[in-house]
Amino acid sequence: MRFGIFLLAARFPGQDDAAALARTVEAALTAERAGFDDVWLAEHHFMAYGVVPSAATLAGHLLGLTRRVHVGTAVSVLSSQHPVALAEQAALLSLVSGGRFRLGVGRGGPWRDLEVFGTGLSRYEDGFAESLDLLTAWLSGTERLGWTGGHFTFREVPVVPRLQAPPPIAVAATSPETERLAAERGLPMLLGMHVGDEEKAAALARHGRPGLPHVSTHLAQVAGSRGEAVATLLREMPRWLGPGLDGYVPVDDRPRTRQDPLDYTRKLCDLHPVGSPRDCADAMIGTVRRTGIRHLVLMVEGAGSDGATLENIARLGEEVLPLVRAGIAP
Repeated sequence: MRFGIFLLAARFPGQDDAAALARTVEAALTAERAGFDDVWLAEHHFMAYGVVPSAATLAGHLLGLTRRVHVGTAVSVLSSQHPVALAEQAALLSLVSGGRFRLGVGRGGPWRDLEVFGTGLSRYEDGFAESLDLLTAWLSGTERLGWTGGHFTFREVPVVPRLQAPPPIAVAATSPETERLAAERGLPMLLGMHVGDEEKAAALARHGRPGLPHVSTHLAQVAGSRGEAVATLLREMPRWLGPGLDGYVPVDDRPRTRQDPLDYTRKLCDLHPVGSPRDCADAMIGTVRRTGIRHLVLMVEGAGSDGATLENIARLGEEVLPLVRAGIAP
């Protein structure tokens, strides 16, 4: 089993971006002390939902501050950056950290990033497979690489720095098409919080490669009881989630239904480990048994304050993870 935390680096009410980033760094250090195996960083542009525009850059900072935990991106968005540039960063971070960097990549969405960075809507709509192939080819250990494709074309160049083996790579999968792309390339999936165990098990069945080290992401909030934990999340989470979700603006002005933050919070509470330490542990054990996924990553910022986030990480590490480890057969 592996256990990680997932950090959105959301801007809580009354905070500036410096405070949100300082909390994110302290949360990572707290997770290492609490016994977690890895820390995963979200990447967003132009929104308060998360103030980290480069998960790889912040990962480098955290790898320099930590000694044991792995640090991953969840995810680096391939549609708004060049895959070779991201691969170079991944290789560099893997080498200088002694192999503690993990690369999660995703298609992203049809958001304003595509216009600002000049990659265009076509990179999102039909360029993800080629971007993924170019990224993995660069990280394959080859000495030189050239490319001719629909979105990228360049003459052969040396691969520097070159890895003997790629870092662990996972693909965020929210559709059967992306599940198929990951399966064809033998890559594990990174499955998000918006679906429950049944949907994740179905995605694994469609993917057809259950033995790969897939990753499952969950909201987690520990308290004295389930009622207390749910009440905290329903009171606090919509306060920062609502303004953050409004940052998702389509680049082509296509209609988009606004997600109600209270309804979404209620849905997450129903799907994920929220409650007493025993409640949280039982939910996580149930996920492992229903899906077979043995790498769980927990979003820990739901209560919407710095102190509550750090306390949640510490309690999950000290009171919940030992129960889960004891309840899962080797």
